[in-house]
Amino acid sequence: MTSTFQPAGRIADLGVSEILAITARAAALKREGRPVIILGTGEPDFDTPSHIKDAAIAAIRRGETKYTNLDGSPEMKRAIRDKFARENGLSFAQNEVTAGAGAKQMLYNAMMASLNDGDEVIIPTPCWTSYFDIVQIAGGVPVAIPCPGEAGFRLSAEALEAAITPRTKWLLLNSPSNPTGAAYAEEHYRPLLEVLHRHPHVWLMVDDMYEHIIYDDFRFVTPLALDPSLKDRCLTINGVSKAYAMTGWRLGYAGGPAGLIAGMAVVQSQSTSCPCSVTQAASIAALDGPQDFLKDRAASFARRRDLVVDALNRIDGITCRRPEGAFYTYASCEGMLGRVTPGGARLRDDRDFCAWLLEAANVAVVPGSAFGLSPYFRISYATSEAELTEAMARITAACALLQGAEALAPAES
Repeated sequence: MTSTFQPAGRIADLGVSEILAITARAAALKREGRPVIILGTGEPDFDTPSHIKDAAIAAIRRGETKYTNLDGSPEMKRAIRDKFARENGLSFAQNEVTAGAGAKQMLYNAMMASLNDGDEVIIPTPCWTSYFDIVQIAGGVPVAIPCPGEAGFRLSAEALEAAITPRTKWLLLNSPSNPTGAAYAEEHYRPLLEVLHRHPHVWLMVDDMYEHIIYDDFRFVTPLALDPSLKDRCLTINGVSKAYAMTGWRLGYAGGPAGLIAGMAVVQSQSTSCPCSVTQAASIAALDGPQDFLKDRAASFARRRDLVVDALNRIDGITCRRPEGAFYTYASCEGMLGRVTPGGARLRDDRDFCAWLLEAANVAVVPGSAFGLSPYFRISYATSEAELTEAMARITAACALLQGAEALAPAES
């Protein structure tokens, strides 16, 4: 007999998010005294607005520190329903909405409640790293559909049609996207919805977390608003983390068919139970309160986006698409592969390139391989313009130190 821990098969091949691992490594170097700039974390640098914090404090003083209803208090659910109706034109009954400890829990609850072993979930890549792992933990099979930059990092109707099998349970879409910032407009969604109509066994899950962080003249739309006939097989997920700078408060919500919502509540009842009562009070204030500051914050993010995109595109060997939303760039470093560092190391993939930036520039970014599409790297520009300016100068200088532009030979790639 051995006392050594043996992980369950469902997690044996999984690990902690590579984003978290890179951030932890960079933070450790920073504690050692290195001037590391961390551009890996998907967290707004803005503070939670005062009226939201005041609502939480008031709830504490009123003694609202007890358990609430399992998947959200009646007032929390009312605020969610009002938000969906006001901003998205979606009508949900009280038993068709749910709240939990973040949008990640909404995804987890839905997959655990709906997937049987071997059920397939179509996921356009690049994608948020948690999607694949959540599906696998729930016994499902993630089906990756590569969506390169030339296609705007968006799924095509033809690729969706080809990926659907009798085992397909869900199509999972995220717009604006983490990690690319690419977003689906109405003209991008319509062909996908037509495919779903031809395959009524396929359900649609949409992650709208970055809904309020959009730029230029892009117009956000959620699929169910375009096609209400999909209501009986569509789950719309959102949360307060990004728009309201409430990442640590942990409140996500979703709207969908009553049967699915009930199943998600069963999963939640045996994991976290109800969301934090104080967080619910703050989230109600966020959803019900003034929304005008959202445009100002998006405008600030847009300036940072342009700073980063313009700087990256000035570097020989890097190309970067200008995203429609979120606060990430997803740049190609293909032109860097095959180049050699001053120490003689040859860059073979995007992980090598990101490691070089940390070594030579003291800038931490995330390789595209973590998100399912290489050779790219993700920058989170949710930090100050001064820090971004310094980071771009360092990246530019580090890239200039690389020698040789020959591509990797096929046997080495």
